[in-house]
Amino acid sequence: MIGAKNPAFQKCDRADRTISPAVRSRMPTSPRRRIVTCALLLPLASLLAQCGRAPSATALAANTQAVSSDTFVDRFPAPSFKERFPTAQESLVQRQAAATATAAEPQPQRPAPVRVRVASLTPTLNLPKPSERDELTTLVSMKSSAFPYFGNNPRSDAPFLNVTNGSRKGHRSLSGRVYWQDETYNDSRVLMHVPENFDVGKPGVIVVFFHGNGATLERDVRDRQLVPQQISDSGVNAVLLAPQMAVDAADSSAGKFWQPGGFKRFLDESTSHLARLSGDPKSAAAFANMPVVIVGYSGGFLPTAWSLDVGGATSRVRGVVLLDAVYGELDKFASWIENNRTGFFVSSYTRYTKRHDQELMTMLRNKGIRVRESMDGPLQPGSVVFVQTPDGITHRDYVTLAWTQHPVKEVLAKMAGPASFARIASAPASASR
Repeated sequence: MIGAKNPAFQKCDRADRTISPAVRSRMPTSPRRRIVTCALLLPLASLLAQCGRAPSATALAANTQAVSSDTFVDRFPAPSFKERFPTAQESLVQRQAAATATAAEPQPQRPAPVRVRVASLTPTLNLPKPSERDELTTLVSMKSSAFPYFGNNPRSDAPFLNVTNGSRKGHRSLSGRVYWQDETYNDSRVLMHVPENFDVGKPGVIVVFFHGNGATLERDVRDRQLVPQQISDSGVNAVLLAPQMAVDAADSSAGKFWQPGGFKRFLDESTSHLARLSGDPKSAAAFANMPVVIVGYSGGFLPTAWSLDVGGATSRVRGVVLLDAVYGELDKFASWIENNRTGFFVSSYTRYTKRHDQELMTMLRNKGIRVRESMDGPLQPGSVVFVQTPDGITHRDYVTLAWTQHPVKEVLAKMAGPASFARIASAPASASR
């Protein structure tokens, strides 16, 4: 039956509405003939309707493949180190304001990504082969690091954590200020640095850096004092260990380095971590026998002195460098110098520590030990050098500007002079004075 309620007629009527008016004007007006004509034209109408729909997944995939010839890095290059961090002459607010103003201007085509000098602090899990390794700077938690520490203070033989507030424990410093254990003495991380050109198969040295008061590893040791960069730039085959001492506090407490054998345990635990970072897990034995140079800045004199006195690894220490750091413990430094004539000792000072440095020089000369007061010439086994820096050199910037720019780099470079490094690295521990 043909009529408005007939399903076939309704289907045909819908198809009829998709056909252009020009074509529809030439179609027959008879209902029966219209059904037949619509049946013939219906597939054509469906095909035309498909043309207005979204492209297929196949088409999208083909288009995506064409666009992906430019990599993500090509289109979104990483910002350089200078773009992400403010310089010494500007604040972070200034850097952010400059970035906002630059973003508002028309931007030229950006250059290729710049290689950042300081590596990520995230430990690398899948390390590349040694021949392909970049320099690595990372933070590693170590049980033998300075803190947490729950032992006694050897000065008083009383518990180091000598203040209690409910379940919270803290330490009252010499100034009378209380620092809480969970904020100041709870960071067991160590900053480790392995330069790109370090070769564990060649004579090398481990540099242990004890930072001063009011410091953190990332903000100060790495980014402001540039200790990892100084080691890389020295050209010496050296790696870095820098334990976090009291976090951002006016406190020089040595923590576990007060304990007999504490420094040896620290070095022993570091070997597997250094081997992994170097790209050769089997090289732990080489690190376990590698000579050590200790650099103590400011309040770092205390863990340096105790590491030399009771640390248990005296035979491995081939050099001590104090950067405006002789605030006390003169007997410990004098004893190490007298009994370890195969190592070198350097103390550079400002007016803040001048009195103590001069007193230490007098002690050594009274023992018949030759002291020189200039950094001219290479450092050799047995060298004892004191250097006074002129007025205008600030204590805060001393790790980057003392008697010279980048003094850690300078000391290592002088230690690596003709034949000096090999002699320092291989000298027997028990050589006589």
